Amino acid sequence: MKEWIKFALLAAVFLLFYFAPVSGPTAVTSLAAGLALLQEYARLHVLTCLVPAFFIAGSIAVYVKKDAVLRLLGPRAKKIIAYPVATVSGGILAVCSCTILPLFTGIYKRGAGIGPAAAFLFTGPAINVTAILLTGSVLGWDFAVGRLVAAMIISMVAGLFLAFVFREHDQKNSSADFAAGMESDIPYSNAAISLFLILQLGILVVFGLGIDPTIKATLIVAMVAAVLGIAVFKFRKEHTLEWIRETWDLTKKILPYLFVGVFIAGTIEVVVPQEFITRLVGENTLLSNAVASTFGAFMYFATLTEVPVIQKLMALGMGRGPALTLFLTGNALSLPSMIVLFRVMGKKQAAAYILTIMILSAFAGMLFGELL
Repeated sequence: MKEWIKFALLAAVFLLFYFAPVSGPTAVTSLAAGLALLQEYARLHVLTCLVPAFFIAGSIAVYVKKDAVLRLLGPRAKKIIAYPVATVSGGILAVCSCTILPLFTGIYKRGAGIGPAAAFLFTGPAINVTAILLTGSVLGWDFAVGRLVAAMIISMVAGLFLAFVFREHDQKNSSADFAAGMESDIPYSNAAISLFLILQLGILVVFGLGIDPTIKATLIVAMVAAVLGIAVFKFRKEHTLEWIRETWDLTKKILPYLFVGVFIAGTIEVVVPQEFITRLVGENTLLSNAVASTFGAFMYFATLTEVPVIQKLMALGMGRGPALTLFLTGNALSLPSMIVLFRVMGKKQAAAYILTIMILSAFAGMLFGELL
C-alpha cells in the first residue's frame, strides 16, 4: 500500500474519532448495539458453529487428498461436475455467511478453482435446507422455491463468470497445486478420512438441530470422542499436530476480523433505521432492489434469523422483489465475511465476487417481483 494511502486512512480515522459525537444518545446506543450483537454472536455461534467449522477446514487442508479436490472442483474439472457438486455441498450445510468462510478457505487453499469455490461459498448460507423449509412455512412456498432456484442459478452464473475473469490465476496455480498435492497426500484410507470428516460435519449439524438438549449433548459428546479417537489412534501424531496447527492458523486469521465486522454491523443497525430502509424498498424497482442488495450485503444475519426479519419488513411495506433480494445477499454476504474474503481471496477476486452477487441478486429479486 502506498504511503499516501496509509496517511489518508490514518487521517480519516483520526478525524472520525476527533469529531465523533461520542456522548450523544445515537453514539451510545450504536456502541451498545454493536457490543450486544458481538455478545450474541459469541454466545450463539462461536462454539456451536465456528469452532467445528474451523476444525473441519483444518481437516480438509491436511487430510483431504488434493488431487481429489482438483478432480471435482479444480480449474480443470468438468464444469458439469464441478458446479453441481459445489452447489449441493454448500446447500446441505445450515451455516451463516461467516461460518462458511473456514470451509470455503479449506477447499480454496486445497486447490479448488475460484468458480466452484465461489459457488460453494454462496450456496452454503443461501440455500441450506432448514432455511428453505422455514421460508416456505412462514412466507409461502412460492417464496421458498423462488429463493432456492434463484440462489442455485446465481451460484453457477457467478462461479462461471469469476472462473472466466480469473482464468489466468487458476491456470497459473493448477499445475503447481496438482504436483504439490500428489507429493504430499496423506497415506490413509478414504474410509478413515471420510468418517473423520463426516463425524465433524455431524457435530456441526447436530448443534443446529432443535432437539432435546440431553439427546443433543449425548450425540455431540459421542461424536467428539470418536473424532478424537481417530485422531489419536488412527492417524500419525505429526498429522494430528498438523491438523491442530492448521485449525489454529485459520482461526487466528479469520476470527478477529469477524469480531470486528460483527461489531460494526451491530452499530450500523442503529445508525440506519429500519423505517428508512422500508420506505426505500416498498416498490419493485431497480433502485429498490439495489438498496435491498446493498443493505443485505453489509448487514449480518445469523442462520434462519433472516426469515423473521424479512417477514417484519414485508409487514411494514417491503416489496416481494426486494425481499427476495435481501434473502439472497443477506445470507450470502455480510460486512464480517467481506472483510475476511479480501484477506483470503485477494482484493480483485473478493471485490468481483461481492459485486457479482449483489448485482445478480438485485436482478433476480426484480424478476421475481415482476413474475409473482
